[in-house]
Parts: sequence; structure tokens; C-alpha cells
Amino acid sequence: MPGAVAVGSGAGAVAAVGRGAPAAGAVGVLDALAGPAPVRARLDAIEQQVRDAFAGVPGSSRCGADDCSGAEAETGSGIRTAPARHAVSDPVLTALADTVARYRIAPEHFWAFLHAMRMDVPGGPEFRDRYADMAQLREYMHGSAAVIGLQLLPVLGTVVPIAEAEPAAAALGEAFQLTNFLRDVAEDLDRGRIYLPADELAAFGVDEELLAYCRRTRRTEARVRRALAHLIATNRALYRSADAGIGLLQPRVRPAIRTAAVLYADILTEIERSGYAVFDRRARVPRRRRLLVAAAQACSELRRA
Repeated sequence: MPGAVAVGSGAGAVAAVGRGAPAAGAVGVLDALAGPAPVRARLDAIEQQVRDAFAGVPGSSRCGADDCSGAEAETGSGIRTAPARHAVSDPVLTALADTVARYRIAPEHFWAFLHAMRMDVPGGPEFRDRYADMAQLREYMHGSAAVIGLQLLPVLGTVVPIAEAEPAAAALGEAFQLTNFLRDVAEDLDRGRIYLPADELAAFGVDEELLAYCRRTRRTEARVRRALAHLIATNRALYRSADAGIGLLQPRVRPAIRTAAVLYADILTEIERSGYAVFDRRARVPRRRRLLVAAAQACSELRRA
């Protein structure tokens, strides 16, 4: 991390983080498309929080080998104190705290995020690497994904009271995360984790042993294909429930959100087209398709204006 930054110059820290933060994942898509530089810089501050947590849990520069308690305390302190007239050594936390204060983002969203981070840390009391049912998985997705959408809402802006747009924002975050889990089944197995509900897999005759067999052979057995098809249908229902909420956002950011939603949902289509070959390859949306969707959504919003 760069050296000390005056917290009183929170906007300066936001700008610095924005210049140094490459876009990544769904938040990165929004960052790349979501309008004016000040908005993109605020998205960068939230994105950096996500990247710092998940790029190194455990073992990042801010997490120890076995826990992230120090990173949690640092993040929590930064959010609680918000911008004040003294110096801190971490411009990311300065930018995040400034964004939280300026847009009145509810602190409980960050506590839920930190809870999900603890669920990913081996050896901790909250650690999970298996999920018995969708209720357990949704607890994790709430903190790891749904609250990211809730954090972004005040920054992106709405045409209705924020509370009216929150259910759709949370649903879209969960939809993105479940798509990640379906795409990354093999990668997660290699890390000793299964982010799919065991009871819904079992309904199709799928257990951990069968998943491991598919990974070893790099072939998707018929029962696993049926289970994945079921979970893809569940995932698409989340995208549908989120869709109406996009119209509640400020017009300038709608193309970015629609683009992110369409492209992430397209990953599900790519999984299907591959014959559910998630144990052999990572589903990717072709670059040409990504460009066409972004252009189409931008033009569509211009026609609505």
C-alpha cells in the first residue's frame, strides 16, 4: 500500500484508489461502464474492499495464514471512524470510509460482508466448506454478494427511495454469486470446497464422491448435468427477480447494470452449450458478445431517454 494519506482529504484518497484499481468481476463491469469519473471512483473504493478480502482469504497481505481478524478490525475501524482530521496508512480504507459517510451506506452491510469473509477462513469458528441446503448457501451469498449490491445502491443512485430498490439489488448480487459457483465447481473442488446446496444435489443422486469423480475424469456425469440444469434454472429465477429493479436506478447507470446482468447470465448459457462441461473448462462469454451487449444496452437506454 502507498504511504499515509490525510483522512480529511477523503476525496483525494478516493481518486487515488480509483487510479490504481483495475476492474475485476461484476463490480468491475459496473466500474467500467457506470458513467462519470466520481461515480467510478466510489465504485473503485467498494471494489477494492471486495478484492482485498477475496483475493487473499486466507494469506493476503492483510490476512494471516489462518485468519483475517486483523484485516476485519482495520476495516471495521475505518468504517466506524469515517473521515476525520488525522492520518491513516491505508488509502483504501480512507476512500471506503469517505464513501460510506458521504453516501450514508448502512454499516450492517459491511458487518455481513465480514461475516461471509470469516466463513471462508479455515480453522475459524464460522468456517464452512460445505453447504447443506440453499438456506445455508444464501447466508453466505448475502454477505459475500447481496450486500455488495446494497452498498452500491446509494452510489449508483435511484429514482425511488433506496429501500424500494434494495430487494432487487440483493437478488442481483446473489445471482452473480451463484453463477460464479456454477462456473467454478471444478476450481472450488480443487480447493476442497463445494459452494452448491448438498440437499438439492442429492435430489438428483449427486454426492461429493460423484463430483470428485467428475473432476478426476473431467467429464460431467448425467446425474450431475441434471443437477446443474436445476441450479441454473434457480439462478435464472434470481436474475428475473432482479430485472425489474434495474428500472429503479438512475438512468445513467442502467446500461452498466443491464450489461452486467445479461453477460453474467450468458455464462449460464455457455455452461449449457458446453454440455455442462464445468469439470473440463471455465465457461466464458466471447469478447464479441460482450461488446455487442454493452453497445446494445447503451443504445437501448438512449432510446428510452
